[in-house]
Amino acid sequence: MNLLGICGSLQANSSNLTLLNDAAALVPDGISFSIYRGIDSLPFFNPDLEAAGTPPAVSAFREALSSADGVLIASPEYGFSLPGSLKNAIDWVIGSAELSEKPVAVTASVASVGRGQRGLKALLVTLGAVGARIVGGEPIVKGVNAHSDLVALVNALIEMASVATSPPAPKVG
Repeated sequence: MNLLGICGSLQANSSNLTLLNDAAALVPDGISFSIYRGIDSLPFFNPDLEAAGTPPAVSAFREALSSADGVLIASPEYGFSLPGSLKNAIDWVIGSAELSEKPVAVTASVASVGRGQRGLKALLVTLGAVGARIVGGEPIVKGVNAHSDLVALVNALIEMASVATSPPAPKVG
């Protein structure tokens, strides 16, 4: 099984990137987890660019999504919404359907309860446009329960992704 992490933040020391690295460390043997680090290289979505030939960065992103059995997106809230770079990345796969029916776990690393909700809501609406099968959707608050919340989210993603693969995947301890 192959899982792909996508960070909605372009910041080098993002807490959402840290969360994805923590998730990668949790997956059991036999499951790969890689983090896609190229959404900052995607051109602004423009159907005319695709008509002239799919840009290489877009092809690479689509391939990464196609080869994943499940995706984990960790994204901050910017201006009560999702980051523009993440929205742009998802726009590039609306017509090509790499996320259609794909299990996509969604969360945000936040400092306190109540933060990140609007950004995740906007992300869920956007993922609805591509027909993703949503797992989670709640922020993970840094602190005492963060590890167990992340374990639960990763297990839920593995479980949903294993429906399409066989045999059933092991769970995180």
